[in-house]
Amino acid sequence: MPQPLVPLIATPNGSLVHPAYFLLVGIPGLGSKIHFWLAFPLCFMYAVATLGNLAIIFIIRVERRLHEPMYLFLAMLSTIDLVLSSVTMPKMASLFLTGIQEIEFNICLTQMFLIHALSAMESAVLLAMAFDRFVAICYPLRHASVLTGTTVAKIGLASLARGFVFFFPLPFLLKRLSYCQTHTVTHSFCLHQDIMKLSCTDTKVNVVYGLFIILSVMGVDSLFIGFSYILILRAVLELSTRGAALKAFNTCISHLCAVLVFYVPLIGLSVVHRLGGPTSLVHVVMANIYLLLPPVVNPIVYGAKTKEIRSRVIRMFSQDGR
Repeated sequence: MPQPLVPLIATPNGSLVHPAYFLLVGIPGLGSKIHFWLAFPLCFMYAVATLGNLAIIFIIRVERRLHEPMYLFLAMLSTIDLVLSSVTMPKMASLFLTGIQEIEFNICLTQMFLIHALSAMESAVLLAMAFDRFVAICYPLRHASVLTGTTVAKIGLASLARGFVFFFPLPFLLKRLSYCQTHTVTHSFCLHQDIMKLSCTDTKVNVVYGLFIILSVMGVDSLFIGFSYILILRAVLELSTRGAALKAFNTCISHLCAVLVFYVPLIGLSVVHRLGGPTSLVHVVMANIYLLLPPVVNPIVYGAKTKEIRSRVIRMFSQDGR
């Protein structure tokens, strides 16, 4: 099928050409009817992500006994997931329902920045949660003095600042490129790698900087999380009884699930992108899993595995049922 003509806009100095908008494909190979029906489970996922994360934030906010590092980090994670799902899912659902593919150039770059910056913030919070579990299990007597309320707040602000600083240059690096060929983004949202591939000018700076931030942010975080769990596992195995070991490790199950849900699709997506070649269905599926699954799965896992949150949810529903 021939590609629709996209209006081109020259920059003020006339040296660069930017499209007025990009065209989002959705899921390649699927017709408009299938896209339409996929919008309904997507809307359901968005409702689950929104209600689940809002419930966790609300419960931690009102329950003073949950004002501990583990739950404060969980509240940060839920806030990030709430914003991330709102950045991606409504536009994606609109694309599937209406078939309107256009996304304005600057809006696309803004969405791209938010997706990558929020993902970096989520990675930092997952690292902070791993550190919390490490201190709680390996040095339980020092936990309260190491992770004070002030320290938790500083970690949260550092996560926010790092995500912003590292990924703020990306929109400007993409704006320095010309887009004079195809303007079709083979996803349901805007990602740096896919926009970069549409350029007809040299993208070496984008490639190098993109690789640098993915390694120095997500790569470093994943290494420290893995190292934390090696130390945690060693400490757990040294406990005197099997019951105590299982009880200690059980406090890490929810966090381990969140780490796997976040990092496994991210690593798969990075590997597929680094292999090069045209964007395939595998690229798209991995990107969708990476962005859509964590905001939905995290509140379910933490709600089911965390006794304090689960009991509060049960109380809320039992009170409503009276």
